[in-house]
Amino acid sequence: MKERAGGRGSASSEASVEERYAQWKSLVPILYDWLANHNLVWPSLSCRWGPQLEQATYKNRQRLYLSEQTDGSVPNTLVIANCEVVKPRVAAAEHIAQFNEEARSPFVKKWKTIIHPGEVNRIRELPQNSKIVATHTDSPDVLIWDVESQPNRHPVLGASPSRPDLVLTGHQDNAEFALAMCPTEPFVLSGGKDQSVVLWSIHDHISSLSADQGAAKSPGSKGGAVNGKPSESPTIQARGIFQGHTDTVEDVQFCPSSPQEFCSVGDDSCLVLWDARTGSAPVVKVEKAHNADLHCVDWNPIDVNLILTGSADNTVRMFDRRNLTNGGVGSPIHILEGHSAAVLCVQWSPDRSSVFGSAAEDGILNIWDYGKIGKLEGAGSSNSPHGLFFRHAGHRDKVVDFHWNSSDPWTIVSVSEDGEKTGGGGTLQIWRMMDMLYRPEEEVLAELDKFKSHLLTCAS
Repeated sequence: MKERAGGRGSASSEASVEERYAQWKSLVPILYDWLANHNLVWPSLSCRWGPQLEQATYKNRQRLYLSEQTDGSVPNTLVIANCEVVKPRVAAAEHIAQFNEEARSPFVKKWKTIIHPGEVNRIRELPQNSKIVATHTDSPDVLIWDVESQPNRHPVLGASPSRPDLVLTGHQDNAEFALAMCPTEPFVLSGGKDQSVVLWSIHDHISSLSADQGAAKSPGSKGGAVNGKPSESPTIQARGIFQGHTDTVEDVQFCPSSPQEFCSVGDDSCLVLWDARTGSAPVVKVEKAHNADLHCVDWNPIDVNLILTGSADNTVRMFDRRNLTNGGVGSPIHILEGHSAAVLCVQWSPDRSSVFGSAAEDGILNIWDYGKIGKLEGAGSSNSPHGLFFRHAGHRDKVVDFHWNSSDPWTIVSVSEDGEKTGGGGTLQIWRMMDMLYRPEEEVLAELDKFKSHLLTCAS
């Protein structure tokens, strides 16, 4: 199972990280259209975009969901923040480069905190209603929250946990990281230490969550707890429990086109595909999908035949579900080697079928385009992994989570555990690369051609 906190490296590795970061910071005005750097009070293990709230001329306002993992002096919280997302080609280069690693960003403002019963390991929003989120903690249960109607709580020592709107039961052991929401139906998927994948339908509860919340709580209600666990929350049991892994299930994902089909990965090095219509046994089990534990998986939302996996073997692998194995062993169509440490998170772009990101314990968030694999060979690109076209090096320790913004698809939020270097609890960054890096080459050249006379004048 992946460890989220680790010891410090050697003096030489510390120096190389600082050198890499200094070089990255000097290139920020050239590489980025916009960047917001936010020093966190407490480490965050999960970051997710919520709904867009307002559109204006130069920026949009959007919800942002974060976790806060405290040291016990105050309770763990689920944070709902308001984020101002600057529109493309608005920010001036000199402003992009001027940030203090130890400061809070003016673009990120905390709006509400929910006192969470236990640490928040994973947050996932419901696509059909993104004010409804699910959280994983250090227990077998999945907790469902209506973040709009939940009361704002001040996290002080001894405060009782907030009351979830719904508790999903079915795991027999802790389920800490593997969590997914279905794109087409209000279904929830989870995996845990019991080696099981568990499926719920919250269809009957979604429409009544807000109404129930308003009826059950007065504005001053503080929630309640019994034996440290939230009380009074309605519970629902699993629709299905699926068994086929032989170790902890680390990540799960729905097929974008079917609420009945999903996949999972785990510490048994397996990628497993399931179909709830055919029973609780695996449809396909890919033995040795990687050479070590698998930490993450994502299913392409545009080309549903493609699945990404990331592993402790430092690689990202791409599988075609029509041909997953060769002789019972995983047969990826691409093995992408751009990290020097365990890969913790992979995610496809929401609007480009060939583009995806990967984040790792090496502090790097790579952006790939598998459509470029093989096209740049012989063009001086031999030092770069095939398909890699952007490397975000703004974090100085492991990047534990990131999320593409579906409302602004090239804007990404990422969080890292570099609190020791920033004097805080870690770093949150919201960033968008310069559009000339991902637009079609002929389009970029045509735009540059418009300014050719100006460029020549400057050069002379």
